[in-house]
Amino acid sequence: MQAKAVLGVDLGGTNIRVGKVINGTVVKEATCLVFDKGRGEEDVMNNIIEIIEFVIDGQKDEVEGIGMGIPGLLDRETGIVYDVTNIPAWNKVELKKTLENQFKLSVFLDNDANCFALGERHFGKGQDVGNFVGLTLGTGLGAGIINKGKIFSDKHCGSGEFGMISYLDKTYEDYCSSKFFVNNYNTTGYETYLKAKEGDEEALKIFSEFGVHLARVIKTILFSVDPELIIIGGSIAKAKDFFQDSLHNEMKDFPFCEVLKNLNIKYSDLKNSAVLGAAGIYLDRVV
Repeated sequence: MQAKAVLGVDLGGTNIRVGKVINGTVVKEATCLVFDKGRGEEDVMNNIIEIIEFVIDGQKDEVEGIGMGIPGLLDRETGIVYDVTNIPAWNKVELKKTLENQFKLSVFLDNDANCFALGERHFGKGQDVGNFVGLTLGTGLGAGIINKGKIFSDKHCGSGEFGMISYLDKTYEDYCSSKFFVNNYNTTGYETYLKAKEGDEEALKIFSEFGVHLARVIKTILFSVDPELIIIGGSIAKAKDFFQDSLHNEMKDFPFCEVLKNLNIKYSDLKNSAVLGAAGIYLDRVV
């Protein structure tokens, strides 16, 4: 049982979201812009500090620690962040040290894809599973690897970047994210989803093709880390009814029958996943 609150901080490309999490429930939450155009490193840091202070609201004794998801590479141990997506000023920032000095609380950081997996590990469909991969389908293709109940421990939080693997003429991300719809059909995943719900044949065909590509990246994951479960989330996962048949059909030729027989594929239904996932970063390091 979680005794105190944990703050989950989601540093997105546009917004910062902070939530106070107690036993899997977000009891208080706030959002603000990351930064205004032209502002520097210190301005972004001040925005983060201000919104965390707002959520703490003078009750720091009730907070155990802080977990924070970052859209980019970082050194997991030192908490130094490198080249954060959509924040040009952040080339090398000592984020962990700055926040720990400010709040006198333990702060742990990880990338946003690992956030998703940790949210499922502590609060979602991965709670009772020791080895699984959380796969997010959205603007990009992200993945977090849970091994023996913990996020896979690497140097720069870069493990699980399956989307960057070369595939066909580009990468898996180009075929298993929103890029697939934009680049190949000049539309969006959401527009295709709405048409598929109406029975549009072209939209259904597009999702069927998407399922084939997704199955192929899942087979690559199986060869790489052999998980017992894959949890799929992200905005495109809402369209699962239109691509899961082709996905499962494409999976049938996977050569290791025992691996395939024991694999479960589930879809996330976790609410407030970004904030809960960020809180999961802290819990992963201390529980």
